[in-house]
Amino acid sequence: MTEAPPLGSAAILRQRWSDVSFLHWRVDPSVVEPYMPPGCTPDVFDGTTWVGLIGFQMSDSSFFGGPRIPWLGNFPEVNVRLYSIDANGHRGVVFLSLEASHLIPVLIARAAFGLKYQWASMKLQRRGGEVAYRTRRHGQSAAASQMILRPGGSSAENASLAQDPLAQFLTSRWGFHERHLGRTLYCRNHHEPWPLQHAELVHLEDGLLAAAGFEGLADRAPDSVLYAAEVTTVFAAPQRENQLHGSMTERM
Repeated sequence: MTEAPPLGSAAILRQRWSDVSFLHWRVDPSVVEPYMPPGCTPDVFDGTTWVGLIGFQMSDSSFFGGPRIPWLGNFPEVNVRLYSIDANGHRGVVFLSLEASHLIPVLIARAAFGLKYQWASMKLQRRGGEVAYRTRRHGQSAAASQMILRPGGSSAENASLAQDPLAQFLTSRWGFHERHLGRTLYCRNHHEPWPLQHAELVHLEDGLLAAAGFEGLADRAPDSVLYAAEVTTVFAAPQRENQLHGSMTERM
């Protein structure tokens, strides 16, 4: 599903995500099962599930339709994520870690949503047609990553990604599951379809996957490398998993 389903309630947060890089590795569902929040299981594609390493620039953040927050809501992020589906058929992501360079948003996201944000020293640069991401977690130097991608692909090749089932499975996921204060939450988001491009991984030196529990995964090449220039996304307030109804099979 390339188009987001209705948000279902008022937006509480708006952000722009730009220079978004998606690195993904196939893994057996049993490997990620222990990381699923209660009520969720690994979502699979062709019998396997996936571990993602995602880098992007966040900007233009605002709350409840208010003005943008120039400094507080503008920083790079690199996250490690898995793919989930709950008993109601809602598909989402599960974040194992989210690196961010501003401490206040880290503290707010951890307190409000239970998200596993980590304070890190980070940099995102564009140079000679390449996008470079660098991060190192404060107080845990091994939890660091450097990745360099070169977006490419012809117009026709990139346009075909809108109909590619795997590309959509990995990127068009309209929400996240998270365990917080003894409850499994589901938080929807909504944005325009990803303007996906093929990309070449030029360099990867990563310790975030190992820090999240996947020792050795970064030693092999990712099975999928994609890039998107930017989208603007909005989030609704999270709901408890047992408050969600229906048997929709939404891809987020």
